[in-house]
Amino acid sequence: MLRLALTGGQGFLGWHVRVLARALGWPDPVLIDRAELLDEATLAAKLDGVDRVLHLAGVNRGDPREVAAGNVELAAALVRGLRRCATQPGTVVFANSVQAGNGTPYGDSKAVAAVTLAAARPDLVDVQLPNLYGEHGLPYYNSVVATFCRMLAEQRSPEVHEDRELTLVHVTDAAARLMGAPAGDSWDAGMPGLRTGVRELADRLAGFAALYRGGEIPPLTDRHAVRLFNTYRSHCFPAHYPLPLTRRADARGELVETVKVHGGGGQTFCSTSRPGVVRGEHFHLAKVERFCVLRGSAEIRLRRVGDDAVVRFPVDGAEPVVVDMPTMWVHNIVNTGSAELLTLFWTNEVFDPARPDTWPEPVELTIAEPAVAAA
Repeated sequence: MLRLALTGGQGFLGWHVRVLARALGWPDPVLIDRAELLDEATLAAKLDGVDRVLHLAGVNRGDPREVAAGNVELAAALVRGLRRCATQPGTVVFANSVQAGNGTPYGDSKAVAAVTLAAARPDLVDVQLPNLYGEHGLPYYNSVVATFCRMLAEQRSPEVHEDRELTLVHVTDAAARLMGAPAGDSWDAGMPGLRTGVRELADRLAGFAALYRGGEIPPLTDRHAVRLFNTYRSHCFPAHYPLPLTRRADARGELVETVKVHGGGGQTFCSTSRPGVVRGEHFHLAKVERFCVLRGSAEIRLRRVGDDAVVRFPVDGAEPVVVDMPTMWVHNIVNTGSAELLTLFWTNEVFDPARPDTWPEPVELTIAEPAVAAA
């Protein structure tokens, strides 16, 4: 169990580090914002005695001169804080880039930043990261994956201006490498990459979107397919939910198709809950999970890990719908009616108690949180 300090901890990669720390049961990382990074005394106090510092802060886009100067100055600021620490951090890790030293303002400044940090900490762990993708990346900023996913979620077609090959790494795998996390089934610190062309990526995501608009699950043939699909779903939530189901009735009764999976299976199970009973209270890092109430009334509640706001979906068996749990969102379902609740659950993988990808955490916080109503 390590105590981390993060610069840039509010960003895309920083959030995923914090989520993985929560899953591992580590203390919440010490977050260092830009102003604190530039204040030597404050920075030294925050760094003092921590086990591992992750330098994630950087300047990725903007005026080339500002990008070049910004990355070097942020590294120099971290060095000044480290020199004032009474107790040096055990390890310092730099989230570098595979573009380091490539002749661009960004790449060259990342290379200089690495040299600056290594001069103060010869034991620096310098991790050169490729293109990262994952849940809740910022479109038009973090990655082309986030941009394509947002466009598709808004029912627009991705625009491919230049088709080239990319190596994509899921951000949780990168977080695990930077953190020195122990081996886990939901992450791989070896950072296995997906080699794909930009147009191929756009077509693959468009195929996911076309099936998912009707509630169908696309082929999830490997870990990158699952994680790309989860990334797309993160851009659909919560506006696209619940997903309506078609009911077919005749003299015999009614039929509702709840799960239609292309090229895969998974596991389906049902549960009953007495009035007031709450099920769930956990989050997943990779698992796709679907809820469908078949009888009774309930409320499905979700909260993004690290946030306070709770999203609520009232659901009823009289009008069956499905809600798919986004990864890295704590969720539960509570029977809000006076009768027994019957719920169908589906996951994309057979439950394995040795690797459940189920991380306990309550949806409702002890402090009062704002509620976000979902249509």
